[in-house]
Parts: sequence; structure tokens; C-alpha cells
Amino acid sequence: MPFYENGPVSIHYEEAGAGFPLLLIPGGGLNATIANFTGNAPFDPMAEFKGEFRCITMDLRNANGGQSSGPLEIERPWDAYADDQLGLMDHLGVDRFLVLGFCIGGPFIWNLLQRAPARIAAAVLAQPSGFNPEAPDIFYQNNIEAWGPPLCERQPEITMEMIDAFLTKMYRDKGDFVFTVSRDFVRSCDTPILVMPDDIPPHPYAVAMESALLAPNAQISMFPWKEPKERVPFAVRHARSFLRAHRPAE
Repeated sequence: MPFYENGPVSIHYEEAGAGFPLLLIPGGGLNATIANFTGNAPFDPMAEFKGEFRCITMDLRNANGGQSSGPLEIERPWDAYADDQLGLMDHLGVDRFLVLGFCIGGPFIWNLLQRAPARIAAAVLAQPSGFNPEAPDIFYQNNIEAWGPPLCERQPEITMEMIDAFLTKMYRDKGDFVFTVSRDFVRSCDTPILVMPDDIPPHPYAVAMESALLAPNAQISMFPWKEPKERVPFAVRHARSFLRAHRPAE
């Protein structure tokens, strides 16, 4: 199992297939791991796209159940994860790439587009996370309960006080829209985007639609696409055709 090392950070990653690089970001909040693709994702993008893309994915830093680890960067939580994602692509010799992300992958992708716009050819945001005024503290509460305590047990140098500060910076101080970027940034982002909305408290339909309507070069999938299950292959087909259309000539 390969690892990317960067000082105190160790990132477990996997690759499959060949072709233009496609970074795949699993869902599951701060417990996002590669295993989630075959556990609770609507479809397994590694299996679906490895036939025509070089698929690259990773366990999120400090995800419980994963094998990636590193310090808790309290003052820059979102950027610390972007460092891992961009650092892994640098490690693998990848300059430009496509990206598809579930759940927390939505805010991650917007941050990548802000940090490294020239490197991302196109992006698919599947059931993206966002701020929900009807459940404004859902991400803090979910992670303070399901992510923080097991992490502290595994890494005693991390305390619950640190977890609280990290989650506050990540979700409470940036408690609006897609967490990582502003509406003005989305309006200015001309990277091709495909949004595949969901409609549950952590994946608010309103935010997914607003981001798609603001972005000047965005598409929207059918909705709902996860239920009934017979619709999932149609959504995957849309994602595949979108990625093919925006894959640069090699």
C-alpha cells in the first residue's frame, strides 16, 4: 500500500487504471476513506472510471478507519487538506487533472479551484456538502462526536480542546455557502463544473443548485439521481461523458 510522506504528514493513497489523471475524493466527512467508495457511496468511481482514466484517491488525513495521519492544523483546516491533495499529485508527477468528489469533496474541490485553478481541467461535485440554515451546526456536532474522540484515543497528542478549535475554524467561523470559497469566487470560476445535487441535511439541495447557477460553466445532473437505484447508472453516464468531454488531449 503506497504512502506519500511530507514531513509529519503520511497519506495513504491508491491508483487504478491509466489515462488522463482523475483525482477521486471519497465522502464521509472528516472520516472520508477509500473504503467508503464501496461502503456508503452511491457508486464506486474507481471501478467505474479506471477503464479510461488514471484514477487516484486517498484516505483523508486523520480519518478514523483510514491510514493517513498528520498534525491538526487548527488555523488552516481546509488548506491543510488541500496541501495533502495537491502534494500527492505533485508526488505522482501530475500537473493537470480532473477531479470528482462526494460529500466533503464539494468544499474540497472549490478550495482546489481557488488554490490551483490552472491545474484542474474540470470537476464533478457529487452530493456536495454545504451550509444548511435549518441544521447550521450539523458538521461541528457530527464530527465532535464521531471523529474527535476516536482520533484523540489514537493520537494522544491531540486533545478534544484542539478538536473543538479545529472544527470551529472549519465549520463555525466559515459557516456559510460551501465553506471554502465565496459566492463571488464561484461567479468568477470558469472551470467546467458538473453538480450532482442531493437533498439531505448535510448535502443541501439549495446550496448545490445555487453554486451551479452561479458558476458560469456549470452543468446539473438529473435530480433525484440516487433514488430509485435504477437512476444511478444514468447519473454515472452523465459524469463519464462530462469527464470525457473535458479531458485534455494527451
